[in-house]
Amino acid sequence: MVSTNHPLGSAAGLEMLAMGGNAVDAAIAAVFALSVVEPMMVGPLGGGYINLRKADGTSLCIDNYTMAPGAATADMYTPVSDTWPDYLLTVDAESQVGHKAVGVPGNLKGWDEVHQLHGRLEWPTLLQPAIRYARYGFACSEYLSRLAADNEADIARFPETAKTFRPNGRIVAPGDLVRQPDAADSYELIAEERSEAVYGGALGQAIADDMAANGGLITLADLAAYTTVHNDPVRGLYRGHEISGPPPGNSGITLIIEMLNILEGFDIAAMGFGTPESSHLLLEILKIAFADRFAYLGDPQTVDIPLEWLTSKEYAASRRDDIDMTKASAAVAGTPAAGSNYTTHLTVADGEGNVIAMTQTINELFGSKVTVPGTGLLLNNTQALFDPHPGQPNSISPGKRVVSSTAPTIVSRNGRPWLGIGTPGGVRIFPSVFQALVNIIDHGMSLQEAVEAPRLWTQGQVVELESGFDQSLRQELAALGHQIEVVPNVAGGMNGVQIDLASGHMMGAACWRADGSPAALAGGGANAEVRFNPLVSE
Repeated sequence: MVSTNHPLGSAAGLEMLAMGGNAVDAAIAAVFALSVVEPMMVGPLGGGYINLRKADGTSLCIDNYTMAPGAATADMYTPVSDTWPDYLLTVDAESQVGHKAVGVPGNLKGWDEVHQLHGRLEWPTLLQPAIRYARYGFACSEYLSRLAADNEADIARFPETAKTFRPNGRIVAPGDLVRQPDAADSYELIAEERSEAVYGGALGQAIADDMAANGGLITLADLAAYTTVHNDPVRGLYRGHEISGPPPGNSGITLIIEMLNILEGFDIAAMGFGTPESSHLLLEILKIAFADRFAYLGDPQTVDIPLEWLTSKEYAASRRDDIDMTKASAAVAGTPAAGSNYTTHLTVADGEGNVIAMTQTINELFGSKVTVPGTGLLLNNTQALFDPHPGQPNSISPGKRVVSSTAPTIVSRNGRPWLGIGTPGGVRIFPSVFQALVNIIDHGMSLQEAVEAPRLWTQGQVVELESGFDQSLRQELAALGHQIEVVPNVAGGMNGVQIDLASGHMMGAACWRADGSPAALAGGGANAEVRFNPLVSE
């Protein structure tokens, strides 16, 4: 089963499974394909996290997130404000748009490494769907067209980007054939040279040259020095389910475990889904998690993170006393004894019992809006995730990784992978995955119901409610003191794969917030021992 945020991404993964590949092969083929057909969300020049749980019980998490260039400094941007909601914004949007917004990319390195360690098919095979989609084109979706139109002014600033998404002076329309010949050439080079094409080859040289010509900071030395981080997952236990995913600098799984630990002391199933009582409880728990995120989580190379304490049952028990079920409160961080709305996620489970969840991004829509000339590849804008104020846990420094809210989650039961799930959505990612887990484990929803269900979100200020909630809920939460804003969606297209451990049957799901589509492969090879033919009598 392959579940991604575009049907052609899922088809690419399914093609690898049909060729005898495993979950890793399918995931890498899918993410390359998504880089072509969902280019506003992901590409090889971005960053992300990979969470792999193998059938034999072993796990691997790869941090392939971006790093600040060697010439980056804590004061390289001028902040717009010292208060929320504009706290992370910078003058002239320098941390968001253009060459100074780009972090040293890690995606291609991580994709290469997980394949080398655990893939089965030949590397060039994995690139073929992406090359086809880029070379011969694909039909522009309404989603891609709408998001391109929303960013038309910035896209128009960069001719190489406009060439793809604003051909002939107008934004691509639904149904238009989108061809990316330069990107096809780049993927063919990557098929030949693997990640060396960027971290020491011609694509890396093109990036460095473009940076030098336009005030960017990334050099060939930055690319050559980039390394991923391989870790064991951080793990927690919630009502008999093991929750696992990437440890810090990823913040998402750590905070999901913290929130589930707090929630474990409440009977949220009895409260019901979407009731004022259960919704208020979730919002108060989110406030605690965000307070701890801003206080304690950063790059573990530069910040001393109290991980064991944050994910402990004892700490969770102490925080339950801070929740007042009769009114909204301002949460503060505990005392030990930022992000983009757009990303992509994919989940793959193969017939051998391996499950991989990958959340990958170029950060905001179309990243920095810069396409490296001659390559067809968009550059990320992950520098926007740093705190532009010096002296903070997530302030900029050379070679530093930003805090990510991604949450590629694997849930196991009795030591076996049971559920892989994740979503795009920046700082709304881990709260959304948290709610999906509660929907499945506590409210008994199917996977499809869980990813489709209305979501809520707050980090301590305004409460965002999706329009799918009842009007009465808005009124009752407001009466408790919450400041309510109704929004079209919280975070993006969630998808996942769930496995029935008794039968081995799989369920794939993807929600309405993106172009997501699960795809499944069933059946098997002919059995030479079966001779019965119902059309031939003895």
